[in-house]
Amino acid sequence: MSNPAEKPEVVQLPADPPVAAPVNTRRAAAQRVREARDRLTSTSGTRPAFDTELLRQYAQTRMSASYVVMLLVVATGVLFGFWMHVLAALAWTFGMLCIHAVIIRNCRRFLAVQPSLAATRKWRTRFVLLDLLYGLCWTAILIHPAGLDVVSNTMMMFLMLLVIAVSSMLAASLPIAALAATAPVTAAIALNFVLGGTFDTYALAMLALAAEGYFALLAHRLHSTTLATLEARAEKDALIGELEQAKAISDEARHRAESANVAKSRFLAQMSHELRTPLNAILGFSEVMKSEIFGAHTVPVYKEYSADIHNSGVHLLNLINEILDLSRIEAGRYELNEEAVSLVHVVADCHHLLKLRATSRGITIHEVFEQGMPRIWGDERATRQIVLNLLSNSIKFTPQGGDIWLKVGWTASGGQYLSVKDTGSGIAEDEIPIVLASFGQGSNSIKSAEQGAGLGLPIAKSLIDMHGGTFTLKSKLRIGTEVIVTFPPERVMSALAPMAEEAPPLQPEPVIIATADEKRRARHKPIMSAGTGL
Repeated sequence: MSNPAEKPEVVQLPADPPVAAPVNTRRAAAQRVREARDRLTSTSGTRPAFDTELLRQYAQTRMSASYVVMLLVVATGVLFGFWMHVLAALAWTFGMLCIHAVIIRNCRRFLAVQPSLAATRKWRTRFVLLDLLYGLCWTAILIHPAGLDVVSNTMMMFLMLLVIAVSSMLAASLPIAALAATAPVTAAIALNFVLGGTFDTYALAMLALAAEGYFALLAHRLHSTTLATLEARAEKDALIGELEQAKAISDEARHRAESANVAKSRFLAQMSHELRTPLNAILGFSEVMKSEIFGAHTVPVYKEYSADIHNSGVHLLNLINEILDLSRIEAGRYELNEEAVSLVHVVADCHHLLKLRATSRGITIHEVFEQGMPRIWGDERATRQIVLNLLSNSIKFTPQGGDIWLKVGWTASGGQYLSVKDTGSGIAEDEIPIVLASFGQGSNSIKSAEQGAGLGLPIAKSLIDMHGGTFTLKSKLRIGTEVIVTFPPERVMSALAPMAEEAPPLQPEPVIIATADEKRRARHKPIMSAGTGL
């Protein structure tokens, strides 16, 4: 008989997880996404944000090659010192070095300031003008050789190619600056060759123009490659920003889902606790009334009413226990009490408990057990609950005169399995995920007169998952349903021979070392009879 004063079990649930509010993180990620998208916005053929990057690369390249340019200027001044007046060559060298110093100084100032769109345009114009001045100074030295002979023409052509090659490479990030630095030199050299009036000088003029075109095309190609690299980096930054923003939103949604799940579990546990308190009194007193412990009822129908009240209370208590088990499992508070369990014996006991219910419905349960199966290491209560839930579902949805097969055997990998197969109405394939969810019911269950809460299969699946096993549900409409649960091989306890008890090792007798006097007394000591008692 149930005890009305029995205290219900209280489920301890974990505290609410801290609800994250990554507002700053989301704002920062959104800001990075906007900046990256702004950088990818095209206006007049050139992306504005890339102008600053290209200009920075131009400044860094000019600074890194400053010593090479200085060496080229000094070498050119020394070379032309043999053809021109020495003071003129020194003056040109000094002027070129001053222009080069001004360019380097402006590059350093540009790299030190905070970039902005308006400032970038001003610096761009300044660098173009400085490169134009740089090219004009090269023109001043190259168009005044000592004479127009073959050696001087060859030297002028060589220096022109060297100047435009170096200038094109250094200003590749800024094609307009490269054109400003090389076009005056090329135009002056070509004009000087044309004024020569010979076929050779005409050919050299054409060669100079072709070289200018080639290096201009090369500078354009380098600029396109640099721009493509910047675009790829900007797209990568945009993608990373979007991923960070999506991750922040996902983390916030996950925290909210966890909080809602914990709140739901706490609500279920609290409501179960509040319901079990009066339910214990209902069960106890209805059982007293049903058993007529204090005397028979005056009206016999009251006894039937008491039995109905008791049966309804038992059903409600079972439902509450299932909700508590589900709350424990979802909250991670369900602990397995593992021991050696015989799966065959557990299935046979559950069959014996539900045999009367199956017989009353005209259902035949067949047992197909393999013999000599060893025990498994698991929770007996959880294993019993798995079997009871599966077998109760099969009895509930199997029609009159149906059959149920209980099978226990070995898996191919060395584990053990339990199979519950019936000839019931079956489950539609698209409804299998629904019935495996908490409180989920299929269409046949809803139409059935004997409806449940939809917790049997989810609890069984969760319990077998905690054992490291698998849960498989196979069903076809109007054919039947089969549920197979397996326990992994590492939970099967192999039969081991008992350990033989080894005999204790012989203890050596103690060696007594006697003195000479003791030996002499022992030789003269009389031998006493055992019967004297002395």
